[in-house]
Amino acid sequence: MAMKNYPEEFKADAVALYESTPGATIKGIAQDLGVSRETLRLWVRRAAE
Repeated sequence: MAMKNYPEEFKADAVALYESTPGATIKGIAQDLGVSRETLRLWVRRAAE
């Protein structure tokens, strides 16, 4: 499977959506955005550094 390249703005928006949604789960947000859970989890970890 080829890796997808997402724009930095999309990544930042995805992290912001996850962090600003009470009760949100990585799984739920990832499904809504059409990305894998691990991809979103990685973005959230990197944003916290």
